[in-house]
Amino acid sequence: MTNSVRSLLIFLCVFFSLKSYSDNGYDLWLKYQKIENKALLNTYKNTLNSISFTGNTATLNAAKEEIVRGLSGLLNHEYTISKAVASTNALIIATKEHIDSQFTEQLKNDFTQLKKNGFIIKSITKKNRKYTIITSNDELGVLYGVFNFLRLIQTHKSINDLHIVDAPTIDIRLLNHWDNLDRTVERGYAGESIWNWHKLPDFIDQRYIDYARANASIGINGTVLTNVNSNALILTPQYMEKVTALANVFRPYGIKVYLTARFSAPIEIGGLSTADPLHKEVQQWWNDKAKEIYSQIPDFGGFLVKANSEGQPGPQNYGRNHVDGAKMLATAVAPYGGIVMWRAFVYSEHDTDDRAKQAYTEFVPFDGQFPDNVIIQVKNGAIDFQPREPFHPMFGAMPKTNVMMEFQITQEYLGFSTHLVFLPKLYQEVLSSDTYVKGKGTTVANVIDGSLHTKKITAMAGVANIGSDFNWTGHPFAQANWYGFGRLAWNPHLSAKEIADEWLRSTFSNKDEFVEPMTDLLINSRETVVNYMTPLGLHHIMDTNHHYGPGPWVSNLSRPEWNPVYYHKADSLGIGFNRSTDGSNAVSQYSKELKTIYNNLESCPEELLLWFHHVPWNYKLKNGDTLWNNMALTYQKGVNEVAQMEATWKMMEPYVDNQRFQEVNMLLKIQLKEANWWKNACMLYFQQYANLPFPNGMEKPTKSLKYYQSLKFPFAPGIRPQWD
Repeated sequence: MTNSVRSLLIFLCVFFSLKSYSDNGYDLWLKYQKIENKALLNTYKNTLNSISFTGNTATLNAAKEEIVRGLSGLLNHEYTISKAVASTNALIIATKEHIDSQFTEQLKNDFTQLKKNGFIIKSITKKNRKYTIITSNDELGVLYGVFNFLRLIQTHKSINDLHIVDAPTIDIRLLNHWDNLDRTVERGYAGESIWNWHKLPDFIDQRYIDYARANASIGINGTVLTNVNSNALILTPQYMEKVTALANVFRPYGIKVYLTARFSAPIEIGGLSTADPLHKEVQQWWNDKAKEIYSQIPDFGGFLVKANSEGQPGPQNYGRNHVDGAKMLATAVAPYGGIVMWRAFVYSEHDTDDRAKQAYTEFVPFDGQFPDNVIIQVKNGAIDFQPREPFHPMFGAMPKTNVMMEFQITQEYLGFSTHLVFLPKLYQEVLSSDTYVKGKGTTVANVIDGSLHTKKITAMAGVANIGSDFNWTGHPFAQANWYGFGRLAWNPHLSAKEIADEWLRSTFSNKDEFVEPMTDLLINSRETVVNYMTPLGLHHIMDTNHHYGPGPWVSNLSRPEWNPVYYHKADSLGIGFNRSTDGSNAVSQYSKELKTIYNNLESCPEELLLWFHHVPWNYKLKNGDTLWNNMALTYQKGVNEVAQMEATWKMMEPYVDNQRFQEVNMLLKIQLKEANWWKNACMLYFQQYANLPFPNGMEKPTKSLKYYQSLKFPFAPGIRPQWD
């Protein structure tokens, strides 16, 4: 038999063995599929002869069920649980108080290092017998330890000689669901809301339990059930019993429930004539409401508030400020340990200043005035979840105030659930950005984890991409963004590459022939989207309201900052928003080091050039070519990169089940089609102002600008209410 024939036979065996099943993606990264490598399988089995588990609470029982489910699936072996340590090579799981005294001495130093909800996974040898111990000071830490131990096996890591001591770096790690009570989801691209309010509280969907498991597996410990553009009805008794039912499901998995508080609720459901935060009746109404909620949900997390932004009511309606509003709600939940997350996403139609400056201008003067149980929730950038933005200047600018990160997991501005884009790379870019607030090396991650300035609360939120689709997120690879957010909320110093490797191995295959090229694809995918949508610092040029596809020509909306022309400012002289000291002076909201870098056209990073400067079309970039040619060729590069993504994915067919392979294959075809749409529409539009020919290397559009401008999408998914 020749080598080529032998190789073909091996390929066909692998192909048909892997293609013999379908996977609708429901199990996410918790598939626990049997390990096919027999040598590795036997190694794991020999290391885990039996399981000793002590404890009988809801959280510990969840951990017990998970370890049995996981090991039974991965190792194809039915494990039973006992309290006694039955043999050598036993897996021992218990909280610190239940660890057998024969092991406590070897764990003593580890326990002294352990922070809240942290865990220890350690290999111990005692009297020539080997044991693996998963333990923690608390029950939730045990659950986290179990999930992390299973991840080691899922990703084919060694479980010999383990010594892991880990704990969350950030206190509150939560999803923000922009779900409405009618089950529509604002900026949702994966079906309707998973919360079936009509059937609650009596019908508990298995999906609620699996949602809790998935979140706990990556360390998420909170969920905001309702849209920031909130409905006061969620606070009525009719809905509170439904919220209580969900809280009861999530509690064993360490997940607290939070709700959005509509500022005008005292009027809308309370019968008052005002919602003035300094009015005693209004304050009492919120105090009573908090008491009512905590009587049903003792571990209720607190409120998330969007106030005086995009038409939402707030304290400014009554001549009050953000501190007044936040203090009223913070006082109501403080006796129960609750918090208030007050969003800093504000911009006013009455403020003619650069929209990018308005949140900083409005909040930073109040530094030190907010109560200790208030945390200001700040988007990663100053505009609105763009494919690329510089980090928000508020990070590091409020040393006396709790400040948290808000990322968007759902792909509102990045192609919805039809485009493959690995957002942990974006998150990492923001988190690792240097603020220079206390000199070089003080990153955004240092701000939000509390290490830069001592903070009472630390938190990170992600706007969820979860819906009722079988696979939860619409695009099979969009699951990676949920996963990656959770991992970075646990530890904001992780690398995107490490996260990609973990997720691919847990979700698809451990074969290096799959993992290595697909890791590269994921890591590069975000830059690809930037290239074909908003290169060189362009931003917010998506079509309006639905934010689907390009719309740089839109200029007829009632508020200037809702129009894409406000952001790119293309004219015969050039393109870009001048935020230098000669323009809006947004650069002055950053530290002096960054101000100097961003303010100078020569030193400004080229990926942010048009964010901070209005640049002539013939300006020479560092590669010696003009801005116009670089824009055109970068758009083309993005298109070419999607074509390469499609080619790479086709090579992965032997390692992926047929259902998910075909789904991703079709979605990549859509992405390639739409990348070309972006390139052609934007370059035709900007050509009107540049009055320059398209350079060699850019494929010429076959349709006219008029054609692209005629496209309408009134029923695009995820559109917000018509007040926008």
